[in-house]
Amino acid sequence: MTAGDAFREARDFLLRHRTDYATAVRDFRWPQLEQFNWALDHFDRLAEEHAGPALWRLDAEGREERYSFAELRQASNRTANFLRAQGVRRGERILVMLGNEVALWETLLGAFKLGAVVVPATTLLSDADLQDRVQRGRIAHLVVGSAHTERCASLDAGLTRICVGAPVPGWQSYAPAACASDFLPDGPTLATDPLLLYFTSGTTSRPKLVLHSHSSYPVGHLSTLYWIGLQPGDVHLNISSPGWAKHAWSCVFAPWNAGACVFIHDVPRFKPQALLEVLARYPVTSLCAPPTVWRMLIQEDLAAYRERLQLRELVGAGEPLNPEIIDSLQAAWGLTLRDGFGQSETTALVGNTPGQPLKPGSMGRPLPGCHIALLDADGRPGDDGEVALALQPRPAGL
Repeated sequence: MTAGDAFREARDFLLRHRTDYATAVRDFRWPQLEQFNWALDHFDRLAEEHAGPALWRLDAEGREERYSFAELRQASNRTANFLRAQGVRRGERILVMLGNEVALWETLLGAFKLGAVVVPATTLLSDADLQDRVQRGRIAHLVVGSAHTERCASLDAGLTRICVGAPVPGWQSYAPAACASDFLPDGPTLATDPLLLYFTSGTTSRPKLVLHSHSSYPVGHLSTLYWIGLQPGDVHLNISSPGWAKHAWSCVFAPWNAGACVFIHDVPRFKPQALLEVLARYPVTSLCAPPTVWRMLIQEDLAAYRERLQLRELVGAGEPLNPEIIDSLQAAWGLTLRDGFGQSETTALVGNTPGQPLKPGSMGRPLPGCHIALLDADGRPGDDGEVALALQPRPAGL
């Protein structure tokens, strides 16, 4: 059995038991992989199986872009070849500071295939933030939107500089279209090889570095797939900014693990009425948003949209959901808004899963493959305490 087959077997088990929580928790086992490159072994396989869209982007002016898995496979192959031509090598770190534009997903997949390490960065970073990330992250290459290149002027002159968008003097324009659409890796990828390096939000001190491997995020996000309840062919809309781990959770790994489409409503500022109109006009089947967004949405006349929606799953993450938000969505749309919990250092650990009774105020139960205990200040398990994650067996997403 290949690594791709083992990954697919674990995924298919969760899909079969998406509403059978007891069986999923009891019988799920993480695939044990020695060599695995998710972009080559799983995503490229999707290109042979799914004719539907993989990425569907809608901007503020109503312009649409749709890309199939096959188109993204070729585009990411070209991007991998382009990055290689710019001197990017396996294991080297690329800081990627892009918005919700197609080049972001092409760069992620291309870098994954190449074996480079992606360091996602939000476009809100200051000059000092960038200096800190380049220094502590040991960055060798930059892929930055043209509008943000000025903030990189003081960075090490030896960095490879690639800009996406309008040409910028001193920067290499992002131009993978002329590169070959076939990609040949320079060797095998170990499942333990580094894949992503995140900087946390740094709310109490300087941001911490969180390194994820070719196993921990791609494989680990099978738990996130299960929490959201995604299925092949779904259209998933997640409200999150690039650069943060939650964007990778729900705009890359969880939907593409399932063979679902990532739907992006790319607007400069969130407006609840605009989102509701998008949900009514497009076949979005699942929506993930932070409680801040849900609190804004329930101020609108949600019931007026009920018959126009194709939504099946609603989830919230980032902070606990208030019971009144859940009740308002249930009354207006007849759908249960489900909570979930994880951190930048993990994939989803705890959640309310599809088809299960929801206890008001609870963020849910341990997800398949995640063995959780609540420990008091003395390390004793009980009904209250800190969320503690058992390391034996170690969850893939840690």
